[in-house]
Amino acid sequence: MKPLTILVAGESWIKHTIHMKGFDQFHNTEYEEGATVFLDNLAADGHEVTYVRGHEISSRFPKTAQEIDHYDVVVISDIGSNSFQLPDETFLRSEMSPNRLGVVADYVRRGGGLVMVGGYLSFTGIDAKARFGMTPLADVLPVTMLTYDDRIEVPEGCKVEVRLPGHPVLGDTPNEWPPLLGYNRVIPRDDAEVVARSGDDPILVTGTFGSGRAVAFTSDLAPHWAPPEFVEWTSYAHLWTSILSWAGGRS
Repeated sequence: MKPLTILVAGESWIKHTIHMKGFDQFHNTEYEEGATVFLDNLAADGHEVTYVRGHEISSRFPKTAQEIDHYDVVVISDIGSNSFQLPDETFLRSEMSPNRLGVVADYVRRGGGLVMVGGYLSFTGIDAKARFGMTPLADVLPVTMLTYDDRIEVPEGCKVEVRLPGHPVLGDTPNEWPPLLGYNRVIPRDDAEVVARSGDDPILVTGTFGSGRAVAFTSDLAPHWAPPEFVEWTSYAHLWTSILSWAGGRS
């Protein structure tokens, strides 16, 4: 299969910590990325990957059809809609700018692929701050998003049931998945296919929009919802390649 050209956005963060030691305190700042294993696996499979970190979205995420049409599939993971809709030129200088999520929606309508991966700032997200249900992607994704905090925390581990084992989005990955530690609760659209679920909640949902394809993977590709058992799973890389290939119209 011809390698995919993939744009991945999100999965990075900055931590500012206050250390308090008796009378004294000091601060330190750390930068972290969560998608390292995911990105390394895609590169090892020969795919061409462009990674746009959370703080780079304002300057590097595509603003035009010409820019985004370079890619077979776009992955948005754990980065809220504000980062796309409040770029520096608009938030800091009150200048009009393209709605980057509208650019994504039009891209899928023309035949592009979109995968949204779950996390604290995916779908509706923690304290409803991700708010993708209030953006152009609300019509693109194969799920309806809640209007309130949609996180389902399962610290004891949740079992995933593959409902459509023959679906091409899975490739030939096993039906038995390692447990996950949580996900975003969504409601599948009537014309979508729920490929995998946990209880009554969707985990992997596929759908179409215009001439393109969209996938909702409601759990994580990295910790904390994706524990080591999932990230180190022998089928982890193949599952993601299969999901991205389906979204990109390769299967």
